[in-house]
Amino acid sequence: MLRECPIHVSDASNLKTTRQPRSFRYIAALLLLWAGVIAWGVLPIPMAAAAPHAAVPETAFDFGKITEDRPLTHTFVIENTGTAPLHIEDVDPDCACTVPKYDKSIPPGSQGGITLTIKPFSVIHQFKKETKVRLNDPDQPRLVLTMTGVATPFIEIQPSHIVRLRGSPGDNIRGQVRFISHIPTPLKITEYRTNIPDKIEVTLKPEVPDKVYVLEVRPKGQVSGPFAGVIELFTNSKERPRLIVRVFGEIYLPSTGGQ
Repeated sequence: MLRECPIHVSDASNLKTTRQPRSFRYIAALLLLWAGVIAWGVLPIPMAAAAPHAAVPETAFDFGKITEDRPLTHTFVIENTGTAPLHIEDVDPDCACTVPKYDKSIPPGSQGGITLTIKPFSVIHQFKKETKVRLNDPDQPRLVLTMTGVATPFIEIQPSHIVRLRGSPGDNIRGQVRFISHIPTPLKITEYRTNIPDKIEVTLKPEVPDKVYVLEVRPKGQVSGPFAGVIELFTNSKERPRLIVRVFGEIYLPSTGGQ
């Protein structure tokens, strides 16, 4: 027969004491893990520092073909898509002919603008005006705004507003000036006069009615020597009510070849 192996009380107590620490450690580990998860959920997450951000849909504007000597204005829109106020710290045009007006502070989620006006005297020929802008945007601290265009005169003078008459009396000396209107309404040259009527002869003829006129200038008779003067022309245009042509003459008698 098999004999039972007796278990002593001291052995049983040893088994009990060796198993308890393992279960306690396991439960303690779980409790610490859950405590960490809970603590992580309630602790505040660090937020990014508030900062402005400038969103600019356009930094260049072309006026296209326009008439000269008139004020031109354009507004560049700036949106603050950041989380702090956007400050326009400085607006610096490349010349005094451009006048700026702008919003100095733009709140988050709002729009502002920089309005630039070019003075009339600077709206001539093909032009390009640049303006530097300084912002407190950490990612875009500087902008350059550009305005361009081609300005044609209200009344174009070809080839020039200066006529030079050179030669000897009897030569076919003459100068021509063509006035071409870019005004939408009919152009009338109502009157013309000169301060040297004893030196030159002036004729004015329409080449294209109400649009193009040709002014012809000749030295008068047997006039000789140097002279200078102006021809004033008066129009029905409020944009160009007065036109001026300058005349310079150098008319000399031919040399006889003797002493």
